[in-house]
Amino acid sequence: MSHLASSGPVLETPRLLLRPPLAEDLDGFAALSADPESARFIGGVQPRLMAWRNLYAMAGAWSLQGFAMFSVLEKSTGAWVGRVGPWKPEGWPGTEIGWSLLRQFWGRGYATEATAATMDWAFDHLGWTDVIHCIVPENTPSQQVALRLGSRVLGPAHMPPPHDTTRVDRWGQSRDEWRARRK
Repeated sequence: MSHLASSGPVLETPRLLLRPPLAEDLDGFAALSADPESARFIGGVQPRLMAWRNLYAMAGAWSLQGFAMFSVLEKSTGAWVGRVGPWKPEGWPGTEIGWSLLRQFWGRGYATEATAATMDWAFDHLGWTDVIHCIVPENTPSQQVALRLGSRVLGPAHMPPPHDTTRVDRWGQSRDEWRARRK
């Protein structure tokens, strides 16, 4: 890493480092947005300029809200793995912890590991009393992550435009349920 994240916390898990996004993460954001499978459930393939906007929106949310998704780095290689963490734009159906990983990192348990760390952080440092995960019904890999985290389907989510035409289920759990599960 070329410099430390100064706009927020750095979280560590056994295999991952999570920090607020930096400008140097643009290639990772662009790769995530360019891959049809990785981008399938986060708005579809987008050009590099939209990846730039998404990166800067995340960085801006850190500055203005004090939270947003973290950039996830693999400790052993320093590779940018994806983005995971708290997300609550205006009109969002709840306090979400979301995840999107580059396809080459799927199947390693990284989404579950990183999401668990950010759920702990959101409950402990943001004071959230519950979390949701907005998952389209066809996204069975994310449903499996949610199940491993102890979340369950809470019902349909009412998303703000431009996402209001996509069917999305709200998965989630309360802070008390999460803490009881973690013990």
